[in-house]
Amino acid sequence: MPRVTAYKEYTTKEGDAFDALALEMYGDETLAHYIIEFNPDFSDVLIFEANVALRLPIVADAETPETLPPWRRGANDESEG
Repeated sequence: MPRVTAYKEYTTKEGDAFDALALEMYGDETLAHYIIEFNPDFSDVLIFEANVALRLPIVADAETPETLPPWRRGANDESEG
């Protein structure tokens, strides 16, 4: 089961959204709930304005879905290439 081991500070750019941040951070937009849980004051925001300070949790053991296309897999995925 994935678990949060730490977090990093992030300042939003205009147009950022939780699912897009999760896709960028974890390679899976369905993991956006981790970011929302770490930033409850912004849970009702769909699209961010610029310069909002967020905490992006670092999730250990987050699995890459088998159905994810090779070009969307992380650089550490051994099956890539």
